[in-house]
Amino acid sequence: MTDRPAAPPLDFAEETLIDAEAATVPPPPPHQPAPGLPRLAFAATIVLIGFNLRPLYSSLGTLLPEVMAGTGLGPAGASLLTTLPVLCLGIFGPMAPHLARRFGTERAVLGLLLVLALGTGLRAIAEIPALAAGTLLAGLGIANLNVLLPGLIKRDFAAEAGVMSGFYVMALCGGAALAAGFTVPLARALGGSWSAALGLWAVPCLVAALLWAPQMQRGETAQARLSALRVRGLWQSRLAWQLTAFMALQSMFSFSVFGWLSPILQARGLDAAEAGTILSVSVLCQMAACLLAPPFAARRADQRHVNVVVTLTACAGFLGCIFAPVSTVWGWAILQGFGQGALTSVALTLIVLRSEDSRVAAELSSMVQSVGYGLGALGPLLVGLLHAWSGGFAAVGVYFCVVAGLCCLAGLGAGRALYVPVRLESAS
Repeated sequence: MTDRPAAPPLDFAEETLIDAEAATVPPPPPHQPAPGLPRLAFAATIVLIGFNLRPLYSSLGTLLPEVMAGTGLGPAGASLLTTLPVLCLGIFGPMAPHLARRFGTERAVLGLLLVLALGTGLRAIAEIPALAAGTLLAGLGIANLNVLLPGLIKRDFAAEAGVMSGFYVMALCGGAALAAGFTVPLARALGGSWSAALGLWAVPCLVAALLWAPQMQRGETAQARLSALRVRGLWQSRLAWQLTAFMALQSMFSFSVFGWLSPILQARGLDAAEAGTILSVSVLCQMAACLLAPPFAARRADQRHVNVVVTLTACAGFLGCIFAPVSTVWGWAILQGFGQGALTSVALTLIVLRSEDSRVAAELSSMVQSVGYGLGALGPLLVGLLHAWSGGFAAVGVYFCVVAGLCCLAGLGAGRALYVPVRLESAS
């Protein structure tokens, strides 16, 4: 089976995000929310839900030293705790289409929001079992919401897909940035209680659930039917595996930043509040790059050079945070933010560019994100283990040079202007 040449560069405004439900179901009938304020409220609620999908990662990273001191958790245990929600993305994400078919998308979203709120709230209990259980539950909710929300945007805001997708991506990064910047001040305002500060991030989840509850009636007629066709041959495609490898390697960078950039900066002498602020600014820079990089990459003849440049930029910023003079870490963190945001958003964009239609894109998305995020979860774990083994972060810098090299190689393959070769077969 050979890779097929791709069409001319994609008009990014037409297809920014992937409808994850299309992998197993045909498109539902056109869905028309009520005009006026209810439609604006519907859009704002989707953006608010997106905001809740990243605080789990960055809030823990800013308080990781305090969590370790308060619970007696060692470096290896801390690495597992930061890795667990990332691992959930690969393990639980494939459940989302089944939940949408079984309960309807709107009800599934509400249930997952409540699971996310419960899991986040459990982290207010300053005990290792509660932290682990809460992180697992919240990770399950995030993994499935990650899959369902792009489908809702495509279904309900087809005419405004570019604008809504932009707001959604900004909300993802904004949630991570605010959690990174405000979790330490929250803990101080609560008398030094790191557990209460972590648990308070359940409040915006509950607000989103309350705002979402009235939307369930809108989805009663949109529940999907089983697909008559199946995509075959994807897992035998070299190009599909190159895309998966690129996603896995970039996610090693991404989640290591969320989990370990603040502890790295604190180890270099910065206090927790300043380290959290630097992480927050870095993530805000990711937000800007997420809006700029995908349309630029999509309009190129191929994305090989783009993949290499954004990978090296993200790596250079991370190395600067580890090795450059402390007085310059603000600049390196900003560089890392722009590079990481571009790298992550381009990796997701490649799923669309390498797919001939939305059905293939959805199947490719399922493969790339489940396997890619599952392998990417090793990133924070390996950082913690290398830190525990070496007693510092110099070995982590060497490790990221290796990851960057492999990511460039995968990006050169994934960036070729080809379609992933598949065939459609009847389900019968």
